[in-house]
Amino acid sequence: MAQATITARVDEKDKACFDKFCSNVGLNTSTAINLFVKAVLRENRIPFEISQSSDPFYSAENLAYIKKSVQELRDGKGTVHELIEVDDE
Repeated sequence: MAQATITARVDEKDKACFDKFCSNVGLNTSTAINLFVKAVLRENRIPFEISQSSDPFYSAENLAYIKKSVQELRDGKGTVHELIEVDDE
């Protein structure tokens, strides 16, 4: 089977930590990435959950509040405020 190269940019510290992790579990970086690629192709999805649940901005409660606030603005129930600029010097 012909081989191809994938190039990806990652933070230098992340790469060093990843390389060390791979070495500690008996893999090299290339093998670990190949395992990821094979899992994606086998499962036809990213083989782990990707979410923003750790950011409270995206919580269900906050999103409901934002949607309600946007609807109130659309219904003309908003309040106009003057922009106050603060000089941070």
